[in-house]
Amino acid sequence: MAYEKCIVMIYSMREVNISGLDLNLIPPLDALLRLRNVTKAAADTGMSQPAMSRALARLRDLQNDPLLVRAGRGYVLTPRAEAIQPDVTRAIAHLRAIYRHESFDPRAVQRMVRFAAADTHTVLLVPRLMARLAKEAPGVALRGETYRPDSFARLESGELDFAFALANTPLPPGAYSEPVLRDRLALVMRKGHPAARRKWRIADYGRYGHAGVAMTGDGQSEIDTLLAAHGVTRRIALVTPHFTAALAAVAASDLVTTISAAFARRFARAFDLALHEPPFGDTVLETTFVCSHIRATDPFLAWLRTLVREVGDSIGLARAGGRG
Repeated sequence: MAYEKCIVMIYSMREVNISGLDLNLIPPLDALLRLRNVTKAAADTGMSQPAMSRALARLRDLQNDPLLVRAGRGYVLTPRAEAIQPDVTRAIAHLRAIYRHESFDPRAVQRMVRFAAADTHTVLLVPRLMARLAKEAPGVALRGETYRPDSFARLESGELDFAFALANTPLPPGAYSEPVLRDRLALVMRKGHPAARRKWRIADYGRYGHAGVAMTGDGQSEIDTLLAAHGVTRRIALVTPHFTAALAAVAASDLVTTISAAFARRFARAFDLALHEPPFGDTVLETTFVCSHIRATDPFLAWLRTLVREVGDSIGLARAGGRG
């Protein structure tokens, strides 16, 4: 690389230990070779003239070459200085590129984004997300998949770019989570359900069968813990990995389910469903955007998180914040 070649040239052909080098000599060397004047080189790098003179003396000693020699009223480069100048210039450019924060342009991104999500996310968010991407990042393609037991491990390895998760989902070390959507729970049943026209109490959860949704588990949730605290046990008659399937089952039976209110409203008319407020103190359902902490500062993923929040806002589900 030009940077490493420049370091070696500064220190001539001696045995070079990179960790022991004075990298502060690179900017003054660049300025001296470009400007061919100690005073101007000092002003260019923000150094005092005596400090630049000392730097030139060290460089001359390291190179065993004067580098700059007086010619009339000015200085000229020695053959050695002329030989190394292109490498020094390239090395400086490489260093600046490393520390320069390029402006991010989503339209220039060509990328396949892989993510894990439930059908609540793919149905509510993805259509509008795709419409925005078509206009703002046409080179981006999305590939969604269902949750797997190793989904978080796949985030860490880079096989997945991100996943949606509930805010109370336990995350492994190394995961970054940022709230992006805020919803509420809804108790859902068919309009002709025997208990559709009255206000539910917690005890009612033990009187009817339930359709549960589980991507990797058995359908049990925090709801069961809450019910147990009140001495109530519900019977889970159906466990499915799809929220749409739970709604379809509820529409055709006396089962009930407790899921995202926004998602249930999306299908309420098609399935002829009744939505009720669950008899719990807290029905908030917060969704987070989860990725590896290694990729949390990826400009594209940061932009995509913002886009997800904006899409959520358009359907009344926006949520800002972050943790990780």
